[in-house]
Amino acid sequence: MNIYRRKLLNAILFFARNTKRVNLGKLSKLLYFLDFTHFNETGYPSIGLMYYAFDKGPVPRDFWLEIRDANVPEDFKGKIRLIRRTDDFAPSYKEVEIHALGKPDLSVFTPRETKILENLAFMYKEATANDMSEITHLPKRPWDITIREKGKNKPIDYLVSISEESAVSLDHATDTLKEHLEVVHNFGITPTK
Repeated sequence: MNIYRRKLLNAILFFARNTKRVNLGKLSKLLYFLDFTHFNETGYPSIGLMYYAFDKGPVPRDFWLEIRDANVPEDFKGKIRLIRRTDDFAPSYKEVEIHALGKPDLSVFTPRETKILENLAFMYKEATANDMSEITHLPKRPWDITIREKGKNKPIDYLVSISEESAVSLDHATDTLKEHLEVVHNFGITPTK
């Protein structure tokens, strides 16, 4: 399992153990916040998932496709449990609950990444995916910019998150992201299958 796949697994375990009501929607938003917060502080994402502007918010589409039917990926077996739920009042609504079967290995994260994980778990411990949508859908934020400029279901460019408040400049982030993507491509070390 490559480092980005290990980070993905351990972020899932961390959020499933440290926040409540973790379903695929909430997890998608937590992973998005982890990657984009880290990107704004350093110029490269923590896990490096590619997020898409779905109706309900940013979704790491390739990972979402891996688990949306509650099928645990082979390399995650014995580590997470996925449970498919439906709503009695809206039978067409289906969601996947995520449960940790073990403790996360935080040694795969830098101290900065660990702090971001802890802050996100604290801030969103009680939140539902719907609660978090209010934040991911804020105007002039990456999801909103992507919806307005590219349309629904399009990839969200990490660079649109860089602003005056970011710890890195747009030039630095552009160079660092390009380098990150080249390494991922050249070594085939993506976080998804």
